[in-house]
Amino acid sequence: MNESPSRVIAYLLVAVVNGLPTQAIAIPTDKTGEAIESFSSSSPASLEDPMAQVTSVSQLWDVQPTDWAFGALQSLVERYGCIAGNPDGTYRGDRPLSRYEFAAGLNACLDRVNEFIATVTSDLITGEDLITLEKLQVEFATELTAVQGRVNNLEAHTAEITSNQFSTTTKLSGFTIVGIQGRTDNRADLNPRDRKKDTDDPGTNINVIYYNQLYLTSQFSPNSYLLTSLIAGGGSTAPRLSNDVYLGYEYSTDSKLSIYDLNFRWLITDNLAIMVGPQGINMPNAFRGPNRVESGSTGPLSYFAQRNPILDIGFNGGGIAVDWQFAKRASLQALYTSNTAANPGKRSGLFDGNTTTSVQLLLTPSDSFDVSLYYVKNYSSDGCLLTYLGDDCLTAVNSNTLQSEPLQTNAVGTSVNWQISPQVTLGGWLGYTNSYIPGKSGNVETTNYMVYLNFPDLFAKGNLGGIYFGQPPKITSSDLPLGNNVPDYINTGLGRPESQPGTTHHLEAFYRFQVTDNISITPGIIHIWEPGHTPDSDSITIGVLRTSFTF
Repeated sequence: MNESPSRVIAYLLVAVVNGLPTQAIAIPTDKTGEAIESFSSSSPASLEDPMAQVTSVSQLWDVQPTDWAFGALQSLVERYGCIAGNPDGTYRGDRPLSRYEFAAGLNACLDRVNEFIATVTSDLITGEDLITLEKLQVEFATELTAVQGRVNNLEAHTAEITSNQFSTTTKLSGFTIVGIQGRTDNRADLNPRDRKKDTDDPGTNINVIYYNQLYLTSQFSPNSYLLTSLIAGGGSTAPRLSNDVYLGYEYSTDSKLSIYDLNFRWLITDNLAIMVGPQGINMPNAFRGPNRVESGSTGPLSYFAQRNPILDIGFNGGGIAVDWQFAKRASLQALYTSNTAANPGKRSGLFDGNTTTSVQLLLTPSDSFDVSLYYVKNYSSDGCLLTYLGDDCLTAVNSNTLQSEPLQTNAVGTSVNWQISPQVTLGGWLGYTNSYIPGKSGNVETTNYMVYLNFPDLFAKGNLGGIYFGQPPKITSSDLPLGNNVPDYINTGLGRPESQPGTTHHLEAFYRFQVTDNISITPGIIHIWEPGHTPDSDSITIGVLRTSFTF
């Protein structure tokens, strides 16, 4: 099966002269299938790709001893060492290549021959080989010059990037969101809720909201890194009469820089990872979400349409989370976090403030279908779940103590996502909470739901359309001790057992234009019926134009 070097090189020459596909040099490609500019074993591409230079033909798993060019490949690999593989360990010998690509491979072999001569191993090179190489050099003089110029430019560009990079171990990324939004004039039945529209919405002027987030990812090893994120935002939908108008990119810091994430992430084994830190330990970060377009930057516009509000309980804090892929299509995530971990005061700290323990089971029966089931146990020192959506604070403020009672909450929910086709995805979620005041009788229950349709690549690749309809968290039953029940407290101030008299419904439609890989523009509209679960309040319509920049 062994071929002489001269015959191997002759294969190349005959193929080029006769215009046939050449199969003796592997051409590395990137993930799009385009040829990489430099194929030399000393090129930057090869430093990043462990298969850029193979030392044995057996490393190319799609090359078989029965292949017609196996002997030629074996000789080029083992004698000259100028075969480049692909990142996935393939050779792709049946792929056509251009004269420039062939010249790049020839250039690599010429470099190897020169190395042999320089190291006094010229006995490996016969006179016949040198004559054949000389013919190839003449035939491909133009292409070799062009390839060398591209290699020189690539090396200069790589040197510039290396000398100006942010850090050798830390990568910088982030995004900026600028949103212009306004809502229609409306009046609400408010304070007291007595079936009379007595309060005008004070925040209906068109305004600007902006949000910036920077990520610093510091790599300690291939399996571990420290994530630090900094945020700065300004503008909001406030003043508002209801949190139903809250938007997904709305997080004001009065333009001051603030730390949002500070946690260490470690892949312990191929199937087990942990996350631990004083900030950024929350369910949106730790739990994998079935809705694959969830994002305040590029996904739905409202905060409610991002995910099940149950997954926002506890909001953000310090603690620990684990992610276990215990089967090919099943994983388990769990966390413990405290929203007031840094505060040692009363009703605060790592174990006495707003603390959350939760677990999620994520199943993927097929590539197109995901379903997650989750359970959340939360202790809130003031009766607020910190979801900032719908009925979020579930105990009324006592007029004597000016405080609300603490709550112990058990919540369950499920989310599903079904990719009906590459262009249509159907999904939704359900959520239920049951809360009680520790040591006292009665409880308060809430429900929420959402159904949605996403349309990836709508009208153009990279674009996204979406329609969402649902009900934000609503108190369906509240029979806590007298004075603590929110629905009647809003109505009369007495806080007697009662449920909400109305039901808020949320309808949202948006279309994201992907202008470039880094810029998107998303116009959309949101309509809300019976805001605040109050049947006599006017409906609200919100118009939004969001622009996002990522880097």
